[in-house]
Amino acid sequence: MPPQIATVDDDLNRLLKEKFTSEFRTGYINVDGVCLPEYYAEFADAIENMQVYDDDIWVCSFPKTGTTWTQEMVWCIANNLDFEGAKIVLSERFPFLDHSPLFDYRTIIPRTPGLELLPELTANSVEHINKLARPRFIKTHLPFNLLPRQIRTAEKQPKIVYVARNAKDTCISYFHHCKLLEGYRGDFLEFCSLFLGGKLCFGPFWNHVLAYWSERQRDNFLFIKYEDMKHDLRAVIKRVADFLGKSLAPCEIDILKRHLSFESMKANPAVNYEEVVELNKKYKLIETDGQFMRSGQLNQWKGTMSDDVIAKFDSWTAKNLKSSGLRL
Repeated sequence: MPPQIATVDDDLNRLLKEKFTSEFRTGYINVDGVCLPEYYAEFADAIENMQVYDDDIWVCSFPKTGTTWTQEMVWCIANNLDFEGAKIVLSERFPFLDHSPLFDYRTIIPRTPGLELLPELTANSVEHINKLARPRFIKTHLPFNLLPRQIRTAEKQPKIVYVARNAKDTCISYFHHCKLLEGYRGDFLEFCSLFLGGKLCFGPFWNHVLAYWSERQRDNFLFIKYEDMKHDLRAVIKRVADFLGKSLAPCEIDILKRHLSFESMKANPAVNYEEVVELNKKYKLIETDGQFMRSGQLNQWKGTMSDDVIAKFDSWTAKNLKSSGLRL
């Protein structure tokens, strides 16, 4: 069945409308149970019927769970540690399928001279990926039920790496990201309410994670965890290399591990998206300061969330992970 799109108007959606709309995002819809911007409706059919290839490599994730880190790792391994090629910005090497549905610049472009010349902001991301030479590297935050039909039915079997992160750290990182790049105007407690209620883009969170977790036995799926990357990056690099059919010598893993360190990534203009932050500031699309890569630390929630919020997250997590076999 093609995606079913409906409008919603409960209390959390009113909060979402009040605190998280802008000129480039005027409202939200429910697409097969997933919260997405209204503009997504114009791309739904194209994504549903997208031509997929077996030699595609996809990185899938909920936002702010280690996506950029995983993309860079996957691209470098698949391209035999071509660090010269890795100097090209990641968004060109590994484009974001659902970028256009997230940001509708149509009303902004006519009155913002120069913005129409910036394809990284205004191009149709779905059409762009459809025209890429193979093999293609594709990033998406779409949940499994909204991936192209050819993937869901296994008609095509691209390599898919899914990265997951614990809910509390994801929420904190997503909050800072949304204030920096997506126009969120509310406070952190309101954001937590939206996160827990599944009323943020690509939510509900646990539906997203568990749907991919349930597909992990497919030969073309690999499920990894942000926390494992922090604790033993070498082991995760080895898993990903094996999954991609690549053999890395111990010295090559050491080199890649250094390339993927947080300090290296934060200083690397090809992956830190600082040019996107600056473009948003230049054209006054955002009104806050910050960096795309903030801290990369585990357990950020310990110094940020109140005991009450922590209890809500822990209870919610336990309920959703019960009997799943997944620990995050």
